[in-house]
Amino acid sequence: MDWHIDDYKAEFLRIYNENIHRAGADKLLEWLTNKSDFFYAPASTKFHSNRMGGLCEHSVKAYYRFIQNLQNEYEESEEGWEGVLSPESAAIIALLHDLCKVNTYKVDYRNVKVNGEWVQKPYYTTEDELPYGHGEKSVYMISGFMRLSREEAMAINWHMGAYDLRVQGGSYALSDAFYKFPTALLFHIADVQTTYLDETVDK
Repeated sequence: MDWHIDDYKAEFLRIYNENIHRAGADKLLEWLTNKSDFFYAPASTKFHSNRMGGLCEHSVKAYYRFIQNLQNEYEESEEGWEGVLSPESAAIIALLHDLCKVNTYKVDYRNVKVNGEWVQKPYYTTEDELPYGHGEKSVYMISGFMRLSREEAMAINWHMGAYDLRVQGGSYALSDAFYKFPTALLFHIADVQTTYLDETVDK
């Protein structure tokens, strides 16, 4: 199926409304819809889904990869994956893990030669008004609207895995987090799968 921006937005809203019901969830969704660029922002400036609507697309695809990983890992469990992680938690982790990117990417223009003529081509640049980090920034932003469980916070905080700048700086907290919260590892894997297997880069 060839999905477009509005299709991913509709799917995001469906998953969100069917699964996330805790106090503050409605306020967060209202903010996302009316006071942020979440549904139209890119997922990155030059890497995966670096186009309008890419952030929402990435979040929806990461949700389905996460559910698949949970099913595969806990398929033999008596209660299935839902006995390990609630559907609400799975939706919160996947749909909101990249909230840190909201209102961060801006459109700028550069001169590019096309058929021998110089033309202005739009591209995304970063202008972070809340330089709080990455995963930890998402946790901070979500927590302004609703409480996160420790497991949800860990999965969102460490979703970058070894790509996280704290890990590259020498932090050993990541391995401890993955040992203590296996669902955080499964979501990191889902995020990487989505980025490299399910998405494209616009040149």
